[in-house]
Amino acid sequence: MKIKTSISVIFLSLLMTTGYAQEKSKKELKEERKIEKQKQTAALVDSKEFVFIGKTAFPQGFRTMDLTTNSNYIKFQPDFIKSEMPFFGRAYSGVGYGGGGGLNFEGKPQEFTIEKGKKAYQIKAVVRGDKDTYRLLLSVFFEGSATLSISSNNRSTISYNGEITPIEKKEAK
Repeated sequence: MKIKTSISVIFLSLLMTTGYAQEKSKKELKEERKIEKQKQTAALVDSKEFVFIGKTAFPQGFRTMDLTTNSNYIKFQPDFIKSEMPFFGRAYSGVGYGGGGGLNFEGKPQEFTIEKGKKAYQIKAVVRGDKDTYRLLLSVFFEGSATLSISSNNRSTISYNGEITPIEKKEAK
């Protein structure tokens, strides 16, 4: 009788441990989400077509600015870059007072390179606008967050923190 009871207790405990082994821990689920986000980021960067959306601006010599309530973006494509980013900082010349305060430009990039580093992708682009040349350095971390630095001839350098997302395709009607 003792042997039957012992065997049934061992059998039941084995069934319970295999049931618990099937469930994933919070750490494993978090790691899976992280890997999935890294794959999505890699696919976006490899496609060379994505949108940077800024969440915070870091102008030189000024306080940090929250951009979550302002619409802003830079659309990156190998043959066309369009920027609608706000600018906070010092303008040197060629920028009229009170007019077009943002970094609004578009054009075919003269340079567009992507390099994969140890912690992030480095994307460099140079775009010539109507009155200025803009040098963009975008660091995209593997989890999707990004840091953008824009420098130009007529304005002080400004940096932004944000993220990259896919370009929304507009449906033809």
